[in-house]
Amino acid sequence: MRTPSVMIVGLVLGPCGLLLNLVSTLTPCWRQVSSISGKPIDVVYQQGIWELCQETQSTRQRQCGLADELGYFPTQPVQVAKGLMVSSLVVTVLGLVVAALGVRCWQEEPHYLLAGLSGLILFASGLMSLIPVSWYNHYLSALPAPTGSTLEVGYSLVLGYLGSCLELIGGFSLALSLHQCCQECRRKKTTTKYPHHSQPGPATVSSRDFMPRSQKPAPKSFSNPVDVLEGERSISRSLPCDSDL
Repeated sequence: MRTPSVMIVGLVLGPCGLLLNLVSTLTPCWRQVSSISGKPIDVVYQQGIWELCQETQSTRQRQCGLADELGYFPTQPVQVAKGLMVSSLVVTVLGLVVAALGVRCWQEEPHYLLAGLSGLILFASGLMSLIPVSWYNHYLSALPAPTGSTLEVGYSLVLGYLGSCLELIGGFSLALSLHQCCQECRRKKTTTKYPHHSQPGPATVSSRDFMPRSQKPAPKSFSNPVDVLEGERSISRSLPCDSDL
């Protein structure tokens, strides 16, 4: 049996969303700060949820592990992002494991109930990652930053949005397997309640088949040439002649 399309979409988008969210969680570029007073014009601060980095764009030199002098990490959006992003990664892995057991491409029939539950788990993990990303983006300009600096969205935040959307779509696609599960349950209930509907009916037999061989009419045959001539005469007598016309 071919794997349903909704399951294929979920199995493809789910791992892609996991990979994007993993990169978003680990990379330190949720927000980019430029035009810092007292610093060269090509110096850019990159702020993530775990560490702070400084990059010189002209030489591509990068230094991470900077001290948090402005109180960036204790803010609520950063703290919430730390907890929910890690939780989303764990829940996504759990959802993919359940999806692999539900789809079971190595067998003829997939387990629609497990596949649907895995879709709900992946959908929940997508929401768990979308909430901190959206919250951080909403308070992007309110988070502590050097005075007079320019604030921009970092690539880590964009990857978080993409990963969350892929997990939401993949989870919704797998959750559609619950519809097929409901149809199978209804079919089993109908078969249990009306078992005679699934049995083939008796074949129709005509009364002619039950007649003894001796009573069945046999085709007319002629035993000698005289009978043949008599048969021709009877046919010729039944035909009209010129005098009748």
